[in-house]
Amino acid sequence: MKVQEITQKRITMFKPKLFEILKQNYTKSMFVKDLVSGITVGIVALPLAIAFAIGANASPMQGLWTAIIAGFSIALLGGSRYQVSGPTGAFVVIIAGVIAQYGMDGLITATFLAGVLLVILGALKLGSLIKFIPYPVTVGFTTGIGFVIAGGQIKDFLGLTIPDYKAEFFERMEQIVHYIGTINYYAAGIGIVTIVIILLIRKLFPRLPAAIIAVILTTLTVYVLKLPVETISTRFGALSSALLTLKVPAISWNLIRTLLPAAVTIAFLGSIESLLSAVVADGMTGDKHDSNTELMAQGVGNMLCGLAGCIPATGAIARTATNIKNGAVSPISAIIHALVLLIFTLFASNLASAIPLATLSGILLVVAWDMAELRRFLNMKTAPKSDALVMLTTFALTVAVDLTVAVEIGLILAVFLFVKRMSETVKISTFETILDKTTEEPKQESHELAKGIEVYEINGPFFFGNADILQDTLEQLEKPPRVFILRMRHVPAIDATAVNALVSFIKHCKHHKTQLILSEVNEQPQKVLESMGIAEMIGKEHVCSDFTTAVEQAKQCLK
Repeated sequence: MKVQEITQKRITMFKPKLFEILKQNYTKSMFVKDLVSGITVGIVALPLAIAFAIGANASPMQGLWTAIIAGFSIALLGGSRYQVSGPTGAFVVIIAGVIAQYGMDGLITATFLAGVLLVILGALKLGSLIKFIPYPVTVGFTTGIGFVIAGGQIKDFLGLTIPDYKAEFFERMEQIVHYIGTINYYAAGIGIVTIVIILLIRKLFPRLPAAIIAVILTTLTVYVLKLPVETISTRFGALSSALLTLKVPAISWNLIRTLLPAAVTIAFLGSIESLLSAVVADGMTGDKHDSNTELMAQGVGNMLCGLAGCIPATGAIARTATNIKNGAVSPISAIIHALVLLIFTLFASNLASAIPLATLSGILLVVAWDMAELRRFLNMKTAPKSDALVMLTTFALTVAVDLTVAVEIGLILAVFLFVKRMSETVKISTFETILDKTTEEPKQESHELAKGIEVYEINGPFFFGNADILQDTLEQLEKPPRVFILRMRHVPAIDATAVNALVSFIKHCKHHKTQLILSEVNEQPQKVLESMGIAEMIGKEHVCSDFTTAVEQAKQCLK
């Protein structure tokens, strides 16, 4: 019976949004809306899928097939009504770094492993934990990613001839300065025109697919005028329309240990971006996504991408927003978007071979600008200095080192600063100080204390960050009292480090023949103190539920 209940709970935990909608009354008019939106998003996704793959040093076909496989499978199984998934700008830096370090086979295996990790995260219901990533860390690495993406596109944007374009940001900047004399003015012109077209269409005709229009116009210009600029075909050859064959990565324990850091990074970033995209969609529509189902679907999508030799995928905020703005009502629109890309790949992929690389670089520079969100970055100057420090550290490490190190250091720094803030908010007050304040229970504060009784009160969580507060209090006392009442009514929680400090305090009190009495202990601290034997150390009668009882106990001790 228990096994059946556990199985049933696991089944009900995975609730794809599409299945819920189809159980309801999905009408023909709803399908028409999804069809129009899906075709539009498919057109928008086409140049982006190619651009992101090339920007990450993968092949254009890998980008297209990633958008198809991930877009279809995640829409089919996902927990968001409007989510559109595929290659994204955030992954460009990660993918390029993994390929540079482990090769394409390493990336494909890491993508599969990241999918497994995402499924595990969703199955363990850890989707909600993403919200605990501090805002300064998110701002720091997204702005840093924008800068790194931009640095990676300058070569093709300007048509520079650089024999070995480095992966590290500052090395690339040095190369650009060194080889600036090889600039191809035709390529630079195409790149500039691409950006201008996108910005103008965004401003004047925001509902039109700016990127695809820029691709069509610049590609036609290059083809008609026979401009000497590098295109997809001149670098990668003609794009193949052949179907992919699934291949299980050869995974060994040693390979897992080698690629686990890369897989963790892909899973971490994928979970953040997909759930952030789903939250944005909820805010635009009033819908509510299932974060754990979405993570499991993202995991399945990335596992399939790994099996098909593709690159990582996640929820795409821009494509999801486009999906909503064009009237989508269900995940069927995202499925249609994947089918549109599939039709193009099978029957018209040769048309994409003529796209200039400068055009794709121009598109990615716009994406990098959007990701950087400099206004949000600069607004952090009004935030507390510690938050600004976390953001700047994460940003600098993203640009100078890599995203994994940046997020790790950013999170550690944010945690330390949080602990410092929390420890600074916790105070220990004397009885006289308490009486000077307006209290919620004035009658209970009117006790007259006999000589030899000291009363102190802790305000705030008692944890490792402030465990030395009792020792500091002891040092301030000129003479150990006969009874020490420690009020804990404003202590919501206590941890093992604080309990250990309390044990040391109890030993000190016994050494000086001082009786310790704990007063008004809350539920969580009460359970911890009982489980760790503190009540037995001082006597259960000296753990009092109210201050009046504590004072009476203190008087009995004096007698």
